[in-house]
Amino acid sequence: HFHLNMAMTMAFRQANTRTQVSSLRNSNASRRVALRNRRTSTCVAAGTGKFFVGGNWKCNGSHVAVEKLVKDLNAGSVTANVDIVCAPPFVYLPQVLGALEAPYQVGAQNCWVGKGGAFTGEVAAEMLVDLGINWVILGHSERRALCGEDNEFVAEKVAYALEQGLSVIVCIGETLEQRENGTMMTILNDQLKAIAAKVSDWDRVVIAYEPVWAIGTGVVATPEQAQEVHAEVRKWLADNVSSNVSSKTRILYGGSVNGKNCQELAGKDDIDGFLVGGASLKGEEFVTICNSASEKGSVGV
Repeated sequence: HFHLNMAMTMAFRQANTRTQVSSLRNSNASRRVALRNRRTSTCVAAGTGKFFVGGNWKCNGSHVAVEKLVKDLNAGSVTANVDIVCAPPFVYLPQVLGALEAPYQVGAQNCWVGKGGAFTGEVAAEMLVDLGINWVILGHSERRALCGEDNEFVAEKVAYALEQGLSVIVCIGETLEQRENGTMMTILNDQLKAIAAKVSDWDRVVIAYEPVWAIGTGVVATPEQAQEVHAEVRKWLADNVSSNVSSKTRILYGGSVNGKNCQELAGKDDIDGFLVGGASLKGEEFVTICNSASEKGSVGV
């Protein structure tokens, strides 16, 4: 019953997203003005961090499929100045660690909130470190929605992972309903506030903004929509953490990023990279996305 209900929920969510996207586009003009007005109240510089691309393979693959994907990635030519982290399912981490070549790094898709023990099905941060993993994705909307992870729980996981020496890609994002009813920035700010309450050193934190309505649906935020939200997130960091953290922290965009839209998105001042889902399972296309980092040269970043 759980699997059936979850499948029905995901199917309904995607169908509902597609039927509402036209109203979303029509309601963005006033929101853009409001975001611009809020940001211009204080001067916030664009990000200065190295471009970053994460590949979230989610619950996909097989031994053979992973072997082919790794082969395709190794055969590709990444010419841009970019940090790249690929996050396969847990069971394939040793296989990928042993075969994926530089410049790719390997990360995990989740870890437990504390030290290991009687937590069936969980993986502790210490285990990832022991395996040689340096990165972990935390707070993804799928885990927030399907596993009941709230803001405070995600923040505790981030803090614990950092304490164990991992670097963290922490995800934030809003639903379509929240964007349309005007609570988008309140939702995002609450997610950021919970993290800031637990984290004092942001040097190993990367933020991934993933609008829930754009994940796996084929619907992509326009470059202007993504830039406006990224700018607001950076301003929040400047106002509530520090201008140094605001400048250095990389803010990624995630939500149906692909080889066709990555260059225009990458050219925006406050988009410091991507967290890629479906397209990260296609070696040649993922390499194209990684090389979109070269677009930063055209905007002086």
